[in-house]
Amino acid sequence: MLARIWSASLVGIDAVKVGVEVDIAGGLPGIVVVGLPGTEVQESRERVKAALKNAGYAVPMRKIVINLTPADLRKEGPSFDLPVSIGILAASEQVSSALLEDTLFLGEVSLDGSLRPVAGVLAIAAAAAELGIRRLVVPADNAREAAVVQGVAVYGLQSLLEVTDFLNQPERWQPLQMNGLDELARLRSQGLDLKDVKGQSHARRALEIAAAGGHNLIFVGPPGSGKTMLARRLPGILPALSFDEALEVTQIHSVAGLLKHRGSLVGERPFRSPHHSASGPSLVGGGSFPRPGEISLAHRGVLFLDELTEFKRDVLEFLRQPLEDGQVTISRTRQSVSFPAKFMLVASTNPCPCGYFGDTIQPCTCSPRQREQYWAKLSGPLMDRIDLQVAVNRLKPEEITQQGAGEPSALVRQRVEVARDRARQRFQSDALHCNAEMQTRQIRRWCQLDDTTRSLLEGAIRKLGLSARATDRILKVARTIADLAGDEQVQTPHVAEAIQYRTIDRMQ
Repeated sequence: MLARIWSASLVGIDAVKVGVEVDIAGGLPGIVVVGLPGTEVQESRERVKAALKNAGYAVPMRKIVINLTPADLRKEGPSFDLPVSIGILAASEQVSSALLEDTLFLGEVSLDGSLRPVAGVLAIAAAAAELGIRRLVVPADNAREAAVVQGVAVYGLQSLLEVTDFLNQPERWQPLQMNGLDELARLRSQGLDLKDVKGQSHARRALEIAAAGGHNLIFVGPPGSGKTMLARRLPGILPALSFDEALEVTQIHSVAGLLKHRGSLVGERPFRSPHHSASGPSLVGGGSFPRPGEISLAHRGVLFLDELTEFKRDVLEFLRQPLEDGQVTISRTRQSVSFPAKFMLVASTNPCPCGYFGDTIQPCTCSPRQREQYWAKLSGPLMDRIDLQVAVNRLKPEEITQQGAGEPSALVRQRVEVARDRARQRFQSDALHCNAEMQTRQIRRWCQLDDTTRSLLEGAIRKLGLSARATDRILKVARTIADLAGDEQVQTPHVAEAIQYRTIDRMQ
């Protein structure tokens, strides 16, 4: 007898509907899987046989052929265990086939018949809803993740026995109901607070501007000046994730397998901080079956690179295209996969190998040649893509011992949200989220300068040797400063403040 079950496979962060066709016919007993299965899918034959036996079902002592369609799509992962198991039971008439046509199955099966969570369930649930699939059967640990998608009934079950009982007696089971907005509100947290940072008013101002405009930022200063402490408080002053943004972020984390024990949604903006020994593929993603890397996991959030100059130069060059385009494309022989990568890059570094160049207390022991080689690790094109370049000085003794707390993140976030709202209203017809995403056309329209301001900018270009890209960055930052001030036009003080954040452009 022939049975057909629906499942899905991931291509990047998107899901493709997969048919699992099971035919039981005469011949030597055994299970044959065709349709370009990966290693995990091939191994499912033994898992499924043991699981069915231990759950009390009979495995037909005949030839079982399992075909995964479309045949030219590579199928990876253990998520096909459950549809293969149900296919064998349906083909051998041990379970009702009435619900199979508009139900999608997904899950790994343990040898005792229990269901284990799998990656990418949110992406598959979203695809199922678009395809008109009415029901989605997943492991219980994946149910909350899938249930945030509207338009598909999600059943989170614990074992093969529960799945077969659901198919035979569906009236006994109710789908999991969830309100995605309520769930997102429950998962939000305030994060680390800026009030814990002493002094550093200049760096705090730069952090606020970066948050308001979505700008990339680098802190340069001696050890212990608070660079990392400042960077880790950036998510706390960013606007909260909208529901659509939360779905985007959660979908990426789900595909990467980071949601199995984290609940249904990512409620906070991501903050990713890879070690400086990270490779290029670990940052941008890759593998024979491409998975998202750190820059995609930081989508709609922050990618923090501590000790930037300790990263290999060729690894840092991987960041240039994603910083410009907001996505990364990974090409393989069989397929090309794109991952979203709209993130804020925040970096920190010492000003020289010893860390004390320009420090007022401890003298620098590096030679000019050493400092030149140190900064040569950062290419000009990469530095051009960093909007705010901020010198962070050592705290003064009176700042270290001060008792009062600084301005809390909540107050800063209020100003940031007002500035972001101004930008969103301005870019309604352009589908942009913040000033950092402006292209040449938007810059020309929304960053018009009077003669005095233009002369100031031209002088800075000549003095600092700025490229056209760096000049555009200055205008974007000036636009954000104007938004924070509540001004419609970019004025001379806004551009002057933006220029000062490029003063370490060619620091050596």
